[in-house]
Amino acid sequence: MEQIEIKISNNEIKYQEAVMFMESRVEDISKKKSQELLWFLNHNHIFTQGTSASKEEILNSDIIDVIKTNRGGKTTYHGPGQRIVYFMLNLNNKNKDIRKFITIIENSLISLLADYNIEAQAFKDRVGIWVTKSNNITFNKEKKIGAIGLRIKKWITYHGLSFNINPDLKYYNYIHSCGLREYQNTSMEELGMKLEQSEFDNKFKEIFIEKLKTI
Repeated sequence: MEQIEIKISNNEIKYQEAVMFMESRVEDISKKKSQELLWFLNHNHIFTQGTSASKEEILNSDIIDVIKTNRGGKTTYHGPGQRIVYFMLNLNNKNKDIRKFITIIENSLISLLADYNIEAQAFKDRVGIWVTKSNNITFNKEKKIGAIGLRIKKWITYHGLSFNINPDLKYYNYIHSCGLREYQNTSMEELGMKLEQSEFDNKFKEIFIEKLKTI
């Protein structure tokens, strides 16, 4: 497997700037001018709406900015305390299987959470990572801790994963997150886990790159 560059941003990156960067990088990857890239970052407070989102998913548009974006999926929240992983990877060099690629992202996060005695799973009818059990306590209803929204151009991926370390969860009250009305979101902090951002970056990177070898 060709070397994948790792980019770590510890300051908040504006969403529009991140999209412009990704689109430029994808173009360079397609022309073999740049390496594939995993980018770890944070955004400022923002609601984003993917290509299948509807305006009804925003319950209060006066709280923070709402941005329409070209990733797949519906409405979600980004902000401080939530770690973003953007995947600019060339599936022309791998198996051109989007569903398998998403499964690798999901399973990487599920494996990471298992290290903290948190059980999580993915569901076919709703993309993302859902906590079902934490510290040997089973939830009555699973809670979402990670969201996935991708876009593919010339079989090169971009956009990616958001994972709740310790964001202010109140912002989810102002949207139907991922278009779902009846589910709640959670975070490592709410589950009683202290996870440093750098620890997440290192763990996820190692797990994901190892699993990527199977595609």
